[in-house]
Amino acid sequence: MSRLTAPSPADLAHIPHLPALPFVGHTLALLRDPYGLHRRCAEKLGPIYKLRMLGQWRVALAGREACELILDDKEKQFSAHHGWDMIQPIFGGGLMLRDFDDHRRHRRIMQSAFRKPVMDGYRSQMDALMPVLIDAWPVAQKFRFYPAIKDLSLRIGTSIFMGLSPDDPRVATINAAFMDEVNAGVGVIRKPLPFTALRRGLKARAVLLDTFRALIPERRLAPGNDFFSQMCVAQDESGGGWTEAEILDHFNFHMMAAHDTTASTIAAMVGALASHPEWQTRLIGEIDSLPAGAIDDAGLAAMTLTDRVFREALRMMPPVPFIPRRATQDFVWKGTHIPAGTWVSCLPATVMMSPEHYSDPEVFDPDRFSPNRAEHHGARHVWAPFGGGAHKCIGMHFANLEVKIFFRHLLARYRIEAVGKRPVKWRRLPVPRPVGELPIRLIPRS
Repeated sequence: MSRLTAPSPADLAHIPHLPALPFVGHTLALLRDPYGLHRRCAEKLGPIYKLRMLGQWRVALAGREACELILDDKEKQFSAHHGWDMIQPIFGGGLMLRDFDDHRRHRRIMQSAFRKPVMDGYRSQMDALMPVLIDAWPVAQKFRFYPAIKDLSLRIGTSIFMGLSPDDPRVATINAAFMDEVNAGVGVIRKPLPFTALRRGLKARAVLLDTFRALIPERRLAPGNDFFSQMCVAQDESGGGWTEAEILDHFNFHMMAAHDTTASTIAAMVGALASHPEWQTRLIGEIDSLPAGAIDDAGLAAMTLTDRVFREALRMMPPVPFIPRRATQDFVWKGTHIPAGTWVSCLPATVMMSPEHYSDPEVFDPDRFSPNRAEHHGARHVWAPFGGGAHKCIGMHFANLEVKIFFRHLLARYRIEAVGKRPVKWRRLPVPRPVGELPIRLIPRS
């Protein structure tokens, strides 16, 4: 897509905003309390307002209708490639950062790595590996759950996605590199100067691409059952595949998304179950009723309570709370003219916490997803933690699979006990993570 020109401040002067700090604008306020900032803006300014972020004005469109406008994008007027400008240096070329026909072609090729027979193989690998990794955790003593689940998730990822042993010495280096990549996306200084987050992120990207590049020749020659092998040989219906550079870009983004966001979701679920032991008891009962042995499709489908907790955790703590785009043409929404080149965002996180769509939205209540209530079916995009439209997360079923297999093995062995009485606080951006790393104890059930 051709380069877009940012609108001048005068072009956006008609759009209201709250007072902003010199130079950094609203950046620090957004990083400190993104939900609170957007809530205050919507209450005081209405559904259309702007924020000053890293030297640019960015327009927020609040409410469910805005999610429908931007995510469905029926007029093809919102660019994801240009909208995700803050992470382009690190994750450029990833599926989420592609547009329109180019995105459609790449998604079709990647879809072959999520075919039913391939997913069945992932399930079997996870089901065998998960208890081994869980059994390595401390028992009946305090430990920090968040770094532990990050490590477990990455070891699952490097095994299933890369075909590496969970004990491969490269795992620690890969984990550290992904953390530097993610943090680079919200670094206040947007030039790769020494000691900046962006500089560390670019170095981490180089390390990861070198690691992945070394695997391509052997995987193309003798592909295995791992996801990386599937990407190396994947083709669309006309027989077209990916270049080496495209494989590296896709895998760099996919590995980050798969392990970082899943770890965040599992941590949110564990924190909620520790605080709500009655739900933990219900999930244990569900898991104890599953047949012994390897889990199959019927067993996964029977984990309906686990699925409700998964959905509620994602509603309250979505890994991507706000979705940026950039307008490729002038458009009008709710009577307000927004010029081409404007950065615009919809806000699934605030929609999912709105009393307009959910009863008592601040309360942890997984039964809101039960068939007789189904609050998430009230209207389009009222539950959108995986985005929506053409860019809806291609790995959402894999995430659900990993979460269910994890809790099937964890709760068969242990109860989760909270450490301390204070509610868990979360840092929402760039990817939700618990402040204090979520200390817990695992208490053996027998």
